[in-house]
Amino acid sequence: MNADKRDFLQCLYFPTLFLALLWLVWFFELVFNIDMSFLGIYPLTFKGLPGIITAPLVHAGYEHLLANSFPLFVLSACLFYFYRQIAYKIFFLVYLITNIWVWFLARDAYHIGASGLVYGLAAYLFTSGLVRKNPRLLAITFVITFLYGSMIWGVFPEFFPVKNISWESHLMGMIAGVVLAVFFRNEGPKPKTYDLDDELDDENPFWEIKDSNHSEADTLN
Repeated sequence: MNADKRDFLQCLYFPTLFLALLWLVWFFELVFNIDMSFLGIYPLTFKGLPGIITAPLVHAGYEHLLANSFPLFVLSACLFYFYRQIAYKIFFLVYLITNIWVWFLARDAYHIGASGLVYGLAAYLFTSGLVRKNPRLLAITFVITFLYGSMIWGVFPEFFPVKNISWESHLMGMIAGVVLAVFFRNEGPKPKTYDLDDELDDENPFWEIKDSNHSEADTLN
């Protein structure tokens, strides 16, 4: 197995496991016919504190979970492939910071689902490609814009015909992703640099190098 294929497969491990956990929680609720929304974030209450950890694992139903699953998997895989040195740090910081801010600032209701994490990862990947000025990462910025650019409307509550959507999670996730992209702009992948001086031998430049088996008489003018 070549290195590129190995790196690609490795970047899928954690996103796959995390997504499997979300579906396992939903399956548990379905089989035992229980509602685990009490594990969500209820702002500024002691009972809502555990939700900082558990809220992204719980969803309002099959459609809610399915809507989050594909973008979460794609964005997580991009994070772990292109930012493998700091991927775990970024993932869990987005996870925690988003949920802590929701606990402090959101409306009085249970906030559940991984959409805040989705927004955070998208914002991180988009912003990081811009601030690092790395052509390879900038390409990811354009891909994220193409695939998920419409997500920007998810932070404006007036665009929601359904009032039970946590736009606060979307907004807090987006802000967290941008802040982390700027804060960690000097950590992680670096653009390749080449020192031309290392390629030349100053004492014997390439234009003076002669083949030891090639005599002057062999030279054609």
